[in-house]
Amino acid sequence: MGQPVKEVVSIDDLEKLDIRVGEILKVEDVANSRKLVKLTVDFGDFQRVILSGLKEEREDPTEIEGKQALFVVNLAPRKMAGIESEGMLFDIGYSDGILPVLAVPEEKVPNGVCAG
Repeated sequence: MGQPVKEVVSIDDLEKLDIRVGEILKVEDVANSRKLVKLTVDFGDFQRVILSGLKEEREDPTEIEGKQALFVVNLAPRKMAGIESEGMLFDIGYSDGILPVLAVPEEKVPNGVCAG
């Protein structure tokens, strides 16, 4: 296990990412995809639709409704399966070939709080 360490980035590169805590309000099936589910996520001042490949990773993707997790909210929107995704869910384990888990705050915090 263990991926090689990626190339070094500057702190300026890291600070370009807007990583926030969001509460997953709803998880819906994306009918024309074998991987994707549609997440409706509350970031306090705004909500976003974010697509994630959880369908093959979890028997019941709706089990994450009501949970807080970390998201990148300043990625360029990307259309997948006919739906525009406005961010990215952080999960842990996918690139290492293990069943991914959510990256979550240790305690409940206000939705929209920035990481870093």
